[in-house]
Amino acid sequence: MFILITYDIETTSKEGRKRLRDVAKICQNYGQRVQNSVFECKVDEGQFRLIKHELDKVINHEKDNLRFYRLGKNYKSTVEQIGHNIAYNIEDPLIL
Repeated sequence: MFILITYDIETTSKEGRKRLRDVAKICQNYGQRVQNSVFECKVDEGQFRLIKHELDKVINHEKDNLRFYRLGKNYKSTVEQIGHNIAYNIEDPLIL
């Protein structure tokens, strides 16, 4: 499944800035950053539960916010973009 993860992390404190870095690192393990606080991820149901669990342990539930959007299998018809595209096609092979 294709999901979009967005987050808003409180960064006025040192702890908040650390949480922001930790959230970004976790998201990078599952997908690609497409905007500062937005990641596109192609995951199965088990990976989706795992990423939610990992992120849930990191955030401050009183100060931070995470949003998950399930875009489904036909996401290409639901995603439009205008402007510079720095993202790669998440379904193409990735060669490092």
